[in-house]
Amino acid sequence: MATSNSRSAELERENRLRTLSDVDRDMIRLVNDPQFPRWLAQIKAIGGCAHPIYLSGSTVTSNATTGEVVSSYSTADEPGERLAVRCGNRRTSVCPTCGYLHAGDTYQLVRAGLSGGKTVPAAVRDQPRLFVTLTAPSFGAVHRFLDGERCRPRRDGGVCEHGRPVGCGRVHTEDERQVGQPLCADCYDYVGHVLWHAHAGRLWDRFTTAVRRHLASAAGIPRSKLRDHLVVSFAKVAEYQKRAAIHFHAVVRLDGPAGAGDPSPDWATAELLTEAVHAAAMSANVRVPESGAYGTEVLAFGEQLDVRPIWSFAGGEGPTDDAVAAYVAKYVSKGTAETGAGLDYRVTSLDDIHAAAVTAHVRALMATCWRLGGLVEMELLRMRRWAHSLGYRGHILTKSRRYSTTYGALRADRADHQRGGPAPTGENTVTESAWRFAGSGYTPAEADFAAGIAEDLAEVREIRRDMIAEGWKYDA
Repeated sequence: MATSNSRSAELERENRLRTLSDVDRDMIRLVNDPQFPRWLAQIKAIGGCAHPIYLSGSTVTSNATTGEVVSSYSTADEPGERLAVRCGNRRTSVCPTCGYLHAGDTYQLVRAGLSGGKTVPAAVRDQPRLFVTLTAPSFGAVHRFLDGERCRPRRDGGVCEHGRPVGCGRVHTEDERQVGQPLCADCYDYVGHVLWHAHAGRLWDRFTTAVRRHLASAAGIPRSKLRDHLVVSFAKVAEYQKRAAIHFHAVVRLDGPAGAGDPSPDWATAELLTEAVHAAAMSANVRVPESGAYGTEVLAFGEQLDVRPIWSFAGGEGPTDDAVAAYVAKYVSKGTAETGAGLDYRVTSLDDIHAAAVTAHVRALMATCWRLGGLVEMELLRMRRWAHSLGYRGHILTKSRRYSTTYGALRADRADHQRGGPAPTGENTVTESAWRFAGSGYTPAEADFAAGIAEDLAEVREIRRDMIAEGWKYDA
């Protein structure tokens, strides 16, 4: 009788499980796993990362002479014999928690090069420093947001050769979808636009070289000897404008020959650096090899150039250290999809481009990349590989070696802090590690738990921001 009742209860339980959704069944499996608490602790440790990577392996640090084990770790006792680590994606649209962390690291990296800290001397505050914005040239008239003014007013009206108006009398709002779109797509130089993106990195290199050349000429010293007198350090972030064209925001700093904190020569002033930046922006160019598909292209920066000194404290005629660092950090975690200037994933065919949820303008830019990418003379530019970013294949943030610390150093410091101090090392120790990739991602129930953890952390950060804004103090 007992066996019959037990069998009936089991059947009833199975019937109930069949009526549950896949997520509910996965949730029951997860919370009933004896190692669920440890799994949850892992996901909390990575902040509810949206796309974790799993590793299996071990690390052993031992005394090189005696062989005594100083410290060791293995995933043998972890859930599934693997350890969850962050995906590390900088885009908040892909992973909000890792994007937030990357933005914080960027803020520290940029600010250290302006105010000191993170192994950078505080004396950098006294060096000539500029915040420079370099733009792309015009590739055709686009609709503009002008803060209450009409877009492109024209008294005489007029149409282009394709029969479309060459002016626009509307007052656009900042978030209006039409802003940044060409007045006439047939008049727009899509080839020039994507070629400029493909060569933007080289153009930046030409610009920095021209800055150094101008400084050496002004000082009356050979270009090859400039490093004996000063070092030009920089940190640069690339940002997509509304018209889907890249422009660069850069911190440019002059140091003495020993690098950060070493005073630059008396003749190396902020005024001279400003002159050098203006001259370099006007002269830097890249000549694209001739092609039957588009002729000859000479690429240069646009006429719009903004150069302002950076101030350590508010009240000057330029941005402050904190304002510059915050601006760069805010942008660097944005994906191309968030800015309306491409996709956060690569496309593999024209069908992918046609199906993309983007504006007609961005779709035309991606299609132009794909078309040019099929040309033999464009093979080295890998235009199809970078069609999703409209031909731009550079890093969002780059810096010179001596500007400040590195992302790697910041991550190592954070890891040491989380483990309660640096890992035990010494001149007489040896560390052996053996790790392998063991999967990625979540099951449906795991994804729900991770999303909840990420939301809770975001809410805590928002509360802390509000407390700081109101003058409260809290224990970090």
